[in-house]
Amino acid sequence: MSKNSVNVPLFTLWSSSSCSAFLSIYISSPASLPPSLSSLSLPHLCLSLATCEMCGMVGVRDAFYSKTKRFCSVSCSRSYSSNSKKASILARLQVETHSFDWGRYLGDGDVAGAPVSCFKHVPMGTSWGDISEGVRVEVPNTDSGLPMRVYWIAGIIKLSGFKALLRYEGFDSDSARDFWCNLCVPDIHPVGWCAAGGKPLVPPKSILHRCTNWKSFLVKRLTGSKTLPPDFTTKVQESLQFPFKKLMRVEVVDKGHLCRTRVALVEQVIGGRLRLVYEECADGTDDFWCHMYSPLIHSIGWSRSIGHRFKRSDVAKKLEGQLDAPGLLFTKVNEVDQSGEWFKDGMKLEAIDPLNLSAICVATVRKVLADGYLMIGIDGSEAADGSDWFCYHCTSPSIFPAGFCEINSIQLTPPRGYSNLPLRWFEYLKESSSVAAPVNLFNKEVPNHGFRPGMKLEAVDLMEPRLICVATVTRIVHRLLRIHFDGWEDEYDQWVDCQSPDLYPVGWCQLTGYQLQPPAVNTGTEWVSKQRKKSQQYKGQKKSRLPHVKKYFSPCFSSHSLSLFHTQMSP
Repeated sequence: MSKNSVNVPLFTLWSSSSCSAFLSIYISSPASLPPSLSSLSLPHLCLSLATCEMCGMVGVRDAFYSKTKRFCSVSCSRSYSSNSKKASILARLQVETHSFDWGRYLGDGDVAGAPVSCFKHVPMGTSWGDISEGVRVEVPNTDSGLPMRVYWIAGIIKLSGFKALLRYEGFDSDSARDFWCNLCVPDIHPVGWCAAGGKPLVPPKSILHRCTNWKSFLVKRLTGSKTLPPDFTTKVQESLQFPFKKLMRVEVVDKGHLCRTRVALVEQVIGGRLRLVYEECADGTDDFWCHMYSPLIHSIGWSRSIGHRFKRSDVAKKLEGQLDAPGLLFTKVNEVDQSGEWFKDGMKLEAIDPLNLSAICVATVRKVLADGYLMIGIDGSEAADGSDWFCYHCTSPSIFPAGFCEINSIQLTPPRGYSNLPLRWFEYLKESSSVAAPVNLFNKEVPNHGFRPGMKLEAVDLMEPRLICVATVTRIVHRLLRIHFDGWEDEYDQWVDCQSPDLYPVGWCQLTGYQLQPPAVNTGTEWVSKQRKKSQQYKGQKKSRLPHVKKYFSPCFSSHSLSLFHTQMSP
């Protein structure tokens, strides 16, 4: 500590980590600032306590190891340096990805993004609750006019996912310098970080004239305020580590025949999303993306255990480095009792069409499997060999009892060629000599998800799942969300469960380094996106924009390897 420092009375700085800490603040004189700043009467905060960046221990700063006082001991300093995983993650966060700019899209905060707490499967999703408006952080000062990097304190004005609208302290109600920033990037720090690392805190030059004593100003403004927990950056880094590794073997749905599964290898992991390549593919081009919590992937042996169709691999033995992904890595479904009243082959229900996620269709239970799994076929659109039957668990939020759409004012897509419209279930069951699945067999749980109509998010286009797009929640029916892709027509909307791992908060792509697709742009004749061309699917009685050909694509696969199921020439 500089001998020119002045001891300021203690004040309470509340940390969002749930406990308060009494921190002694010292305001350094200009003599203690870097030479380039010594001529300016600017404050430099120095906290008497420091937090070890390796183990998290809090202690007296002067007793910490090394000149930077970042670690409590030599062992912590060495351990941190050798921790290549954390270093690589931090380096990846610092790499800018040429992607969509949410800041301009969100504007001054009138457009709201869904809170991070709505997405339990994303990094920090279960520990975001204390991050709120009013929290103070230390950020780079882009209005200093100095050649070196300096920092200043800013407050959160608005939250949209991982993004925060920040305002520098001292601007009061002036929003001229407000800016959007991802709270999980390395440039965001809790109050006290600058002092612990010897970084200068410098007020923005455009407001220097507003205050003659910045020391007193900061003490007054920060008293009783909240900041990020001291281990916030460490938690972010840890939450970006995932258990799935390259060359792990899994069972996944066969994109050419939805009714069966195949073995695939994990080729890439980004933010919990897996790029999977079928085991028999030698050049790695036969791939698709899904999240590690997706119901489409399972442990090796799952298909045989429940009686699901499985395509055996022609690969004779595992290659070096390959191993079966441990069963504990996969999402567990609830156990069910199938001994009493249960689903039976031929029962009718309503289901989201896996080949057209904007439609809820009349469907039939085609086969009852073990452990609560069902093979479902969409009435009027099934292949003769049942190759497009799809496996849903009985607790799946994508299947509904007959009458669900009518009760909730959702358009039910009738079977192709069905002429007795509008479809009425009583008449349809009588005509097809069938019965509806009992209502009590369906999942009735509706979690307190926190989504609201109009909220922005980043969503996977499940028809081209390598793409994550700017999207909006347009409707909520219990736990079901209607997702609209900004800039595209409503016919490309998708029904998605509120707990789907294919939904992400604003800023997720930036955090993980994944490319975010911008909204389509109206060129005057059609809607286009730089890297995205929408596929056209059957919409019941709705006509296709493509005048001659209708295509049916399997879900969850890369656009260059989509499987063509049916081609039907229009009359």
